[in-house]
Amino acid sequence: MWLRAARLPTLTAAITPVLVGSAVPAASGRFDAVVFAAALGGALLIQVGANYANDLFDFQKGADAADRLGPTRVTATGAVTQRQIAIATAVVFTLAALCGGLLLVKGGVIVLVVGLASIVAALTYVGGPWPYGYHGLGDLACFVFFGVVPVATLDLLHGGALTPASIGAALPVGCLISAILVVNNLRDLEQDRRSGKRTLAVILGDGPTRLEWALLVGLAYAMPAAGVLAGLWGAGALVAWLSAPLAIRLAMLLRRERGRSLNAVLRDTARLNLLFNALFALGLILR
Repeated sequence: MWLRAARLPTLTAAITPVLVGSAVPAASGRFDAVVFAAALGGALLIQVGANYANDLFDFQKGADAADRLGPTRVTATGAVTQRQIAIATAVVFTLAALCGGLLLVKGGVIVLVVGLASIVAALTYVGGPWPYGYHGLGDLACFVFFGVVPVATLDLLHGGALTPASIGAALPVGCLISAILVVNNLRDLEQDRRSGKRTLAVILGDGPTRLEWALLVGLAYAMPAAGVLAGLWGAGALVAWLSAPLAIRLAMLLRRERGRSLNAVLRDTARLNLLFNALFALGLILR
């Protein structure tokens, strides 16, 4: 039950920023195994905590109705009480903070700021007095907190420097993780509209949201070539293009799928995120 609430397929969004953010400094011999392990553990725990918090807060705000198209939420079905999932959320974020403590020794105050900001962002996505996920800002926050922030921070933690290579590498990471959220919100568009949850998909509408997905994925695939041409990385970064057949298949599916059938597109977009960025990270190291 708790694994179901953790929404395991979404955890690729926690893994890939750590892979790419560690690969950039590793390519120049700046790699710290303790930093990698603590960052990976902390990122996974923050993602699980965010999923638990969303399960609770969406239920409280009435966004999880009986006709929900996505995976079953444990609070909405009564599998756990609101108190139980609130405690679980607090426990998971506390464990994440312990991982952050290891990084704090290495990186100082910047780690404290990034860690606290990440936890606040996770809790206020659908919680608090002004949940930004209900006001069309979820996609932007996803890009920032799953792309730019972790990749750049890991470059600093591994080697003590922020390089243009890490800023460039953050872009495809943020794009593909945001694409996961786009499919999620596209699937829930009508239900979210009825419940008053104004995601960017609700604001844009069905067609433009599908176009947003295509633009995000297209930008992710353009970045390896752009980075190689700009001299940020070696030609090895182009190995990420080996994942293109999956991206093309998903683009074709997204054109025709509706409603609950988008769950398969969501699952495979998460897989695309993992495959592309694992290959990208490997290519950055191999140069």
